[in-house]
Amino acid sequence: MARIKLMHAKLHRVRVTEANRDYVGSVTIDRELLEKVGILPLEEVEIVNIDNGNPWYTYVLAGEPGEG
Repeated sequence: MARIKLMHAKLHRVRVTEANRDYVGSVTIDRELLEKVGILPLEEVEIVNIDNGNPWYTYVLAGEPGEG
């Protein structure tokens, strides 16, 4: 039987407040925003580069208000 992945939340065109091109790992998102959309800390997320459409997968860490 095939596995089907369903998206249950979407954050569209969020503002990036900090980036480190040499760090490959987690993404930190405001804890209140995570609660509103139902994303859990350590949940896998897909990040898509809107300039070229390239996706990458990582996990979420809960941050402080305004962070992420």
